[in-house]
Amino acid sequence: MALGRGLGELLGEVESAYENSTRSNRSGIVKINVASIKANPNQPRKIFDEEKLNDLSESIKEHGLLQPVMVFENEDNTYTLIAGERRLRAHKLAKIEKINAIVMDIDQLKLRELALIENIQRDDLNVIELAYCYAQLLNEHSITHEELSRKVFKSRTSITNTLRLLQLSSYVQQFLATDKISAGHAKVMIGLSSDEQKMVCDSVIGQKLSVRETEKLIKELKEKNSDKPKKDKITSTYDINPLKNLMSKLQENDLKVKVEKNYFKIEFNSQEDIEKISATTLKDVLDK
Repeated sequence: MALGRGLGELLGEVESAYENSTRSNRSGIVKINVASIKANPNQPRKIFDEEKLNDLSESIKEHGLLQPVMVFENEDNTYTLIAGERRLRAHKLAKIEKINAIVMDIDQLKLRELALIENIQRDDLNVIELAYCYAQLLNEHSITHEELSRKVFKSRTSITNTLRLLQLSSYVQQFLATDKISAGHAKVMIGLSSDEQKMVCDSVIGQKLSVRETEKLIKELKEKNSDKPKKDKITSTYDINPLKNLMSKLQENDLKVKVEKNYFKIEFNSQEDIEKISATTLKDVLDK
């Protein structure tokens, strides 16, 4: 995630992402009534840090908006937000009626794509939210990891490793999303059962285990499981002598018969064979 770098570098990355992802049909920066902008219904980020929003709101009051939001114009003269939900929310907190915006002409699928890319590039998504954004882009736009890498300026390896975190149980994901455990802790749990993941996760939090200590715990857990003696399959031996007369009688009628494990098999290939079987009953054979 692009944190800790200069604002100019971040904005430059985002601008490049937009240039690569849209038809760039822009009409310049305009001032739009905040009340006329609808939130993007496909916004993947659902939780916003209130303290950070307040800080952004105070900054906008003092310095103005450095980067305009991007919107899509609707037929009813309203707008749908493409990118900049934090900036829009901060304007509302500051009770500023108008906001600088770039109006873009783009289809609904691109609207979704830009919202996801904007979140990946600009905001501090937790690693699970980031993984879901990646998954949504891959699934909805039928692109490869390599193509996604070029769109969001992340390495293919980083994207693949982040997506693997979605294999974790929801229990582990919630602790990862809230920074109770690190991505390093989470990665070594992939492949464990849900119960094992819960046990390891609780141990990491309760005992404040390092990633190396967590790896050791998982290694011991796997060795313990492999050392468990396998249950011997119970096999029973049956006396088939009472069936021998029946087998002989059926074989005399040119029928194929065999005993296999716990099965007594009779092969028939015609209606005549069925009648032969029907005529030969176990009671008749045993009575002889």
